[in-house]
Amino acid sequence: MPLHSRIDEITDIIRERSRPTRDAYLTRMRAQAQEGPRRGHLECGNQAHAYAAMGDAKDALVAERTPNIGIVTAYNDMLSAHQPFKDYPDRIKAAAQAVGATAQVAGGVPAMCDGVTQGQVGMELSLFSRDVIALAAGVALSHNTFDSALYLGVCDKIVPGLVIAAATFGYLPGIFVPAGPMVSGLPNEEKSQVRRDYAEGKIDRKALMAAEMASYHGPGTCTFYGTANSNQMLMEFMGLHLPGSSFINPGTPLRDALTDYAAQRATEITALGNAYTPVCDVLDERAYVNGLVGLMATGGSTNLVLHLIAMARASGVQLTCADFDAISDTVPLMARVYPNGLADVNHFHAAGGLPFMIGHLLEAGLLHDDVATVAGTGMVAYAQEPKLSGDRVTWEPGARESLNDKILKTPDAPFAKSGGLRQVKGNLGLGVMKISAVAPELHVVEAPARIFHDQQSVKDAFRAGELNQDGVIVVRFQGPRANGMPELHGLTPVLTVLLQRGFKVALVTDGRMSGASGKVPAAIHVAPEALDGGLISKLQDGDVIRVDAAGGKLDVITEGVEDRAAATPDLSGNSHGIGRELFEVFRATAGRSDEGAGVVV
Repeated sequence: MPLHSRIDEITDIIRERSRPTRDAYLTRMRAQAQEGPRRGHLECGNQAHAYAAMGDAKDALVAERTPNIGIVTAYNDMLSAHQPFKDYPDRIKAAAQAVGATAQVAGGVPAMCDGVTQGQVGMELSLFSRDVIALAAGVALSHNTFDSALYLGVCDKIVPGLVIAAATFGYLPGIFVPAGPMVSGLPNEEKSQVRRDYAEGKIDRKALMAAEMASYHGPGTCTFYGTANSNQMLMEFMGLHLPGSSFINPGTPLRDALTDYAAQRATEITALGNAYTPVCDVLDERAYVNGLVGLMATGGSTNLVLHLIAMARASGVQLTCADFDAISDTVPLMARVYPNGLADVNHFHAAGGLPFMIGHLLEAGLLHDDVATVAGTGMVAYAQEPKLSGDRVTWEPGARESLNDKILKTPDAPFAKSGGLRQVKGNLGLGVMKISAVAPELHVVEAPARIFHDQQSVKDAFRAGELNQDGVIVVRFQGPRANGMPELHGLTPVLTVLLQRGFKVALVTDGRMSGASGKVPAAIHVAPEALDGGLISKLQDGDVIRVDAAGGKLDVITEGVEDRAAATPDLSGNSHGIGRELFEVFRATAGRSDEGAGVVV
């Protein structure tokens, strides 16, 4: 099927916009690749330090004739999604040794759990942890002794940070290795109802805790379709995962075999062989367009608007929020996974999952097939699913028919004609909205504003009965420069209850919402942020605001707002406690949210 004309046009726009930075990036990568295998440029003393603990592998490392794989791991026990990575290095080393290669843990990167820090002070470090992860991975790879890399990461900021690092070391081949989702527990909608009941005071904390523990109950990624699972989808659509590997549960024979295969494949795509596939060749403008298509077709997390822009910049590609909007208009919504439906990612995978979607999107001309991938055969390989043949992985064609049409549909009979992500722009600045789960009657909300400077104040007003009316809840001074742009996940139950009570409400914020939010009309990531001169800093209670997803508008209707003085809240408390002192330089130098809110790119 020829490429859809609109996808082709959007790709050309991105390519031309990016030409100067992409050409400069590729020139740097080609120059570094020309230096040959990295170990060969180390002095004898340098090499002796690098190989001192490698035992019987020392001779192979010194000989420089076989690949050495660098493992960058985000393992820790705090993240259920990352706990399975504990045993991966030993597996990878054994798999590499089986094909005559070597592998070393190059280094670890931090990985914080947004589920633990939601609504807590630690969440103010979350977004910046992406940049810390990129920096830490850079330190790990700076030893310059590796022919390719395996990146072990899953969750919210970890994959974007690792992609930024992988792009920076783009002359090295790299494969991203997932751990898979936990098996299904308490259904997500039941968990959310318990949260709403708790917000209204209908149940006590013991009942809330029981529900949460039944939902998050074992190793693996949380099963809702938030940022972590959107990351996994993205790595397949962008050709950095092995095909069909994202949603295989931890601790299963197929999961282990895929990890072994990733290690072996990492030895095959180095410059020492005939299938050299550096990350810089994988991460071009077509890969990012494919990632955007996947994001829209699956109804993925709004956090990826920030992350994809930052990731692309690290590889010389310039994305804008308008690109997200344009792709969303072109790509139909093919999946209903919580919070956009009742199914979790295990149900999604069982219904046909990513191979089903990629196969149909290719047939509809909505994906670039002629791209470099770690599988080596373009995107058509990702329409296949992995199977076990003995103890080895083989790939077979994925499902052609949806095994549950309440979860998965084809592009010609989708759940919605567009992907449901909208850019909104007006005198209040530029923001994004995810409307794939928002009722059509809420796509336009025009109502008086209630102004808050933190999410706890919103909760307090809700409990006091002050929000029982139509209104636009404005939560400002939540941007990167103000306090690190924490997710305002705690607002979702409150605002959902107001919708259930029949009130027409919307949220406007320069902060973020969780990748698991979706039913509340929310204009988020508003830029410029309040602390950076945005008009949102001049709003007052009662100002009439129009949030118009249908028309792509975000405006304050009340006249004279721009003539007011900006609010000057006390933000001194944002600068200390739980490590915030260490991140002052990040807050001071963070970019705008519509530019990726990055520090290192």
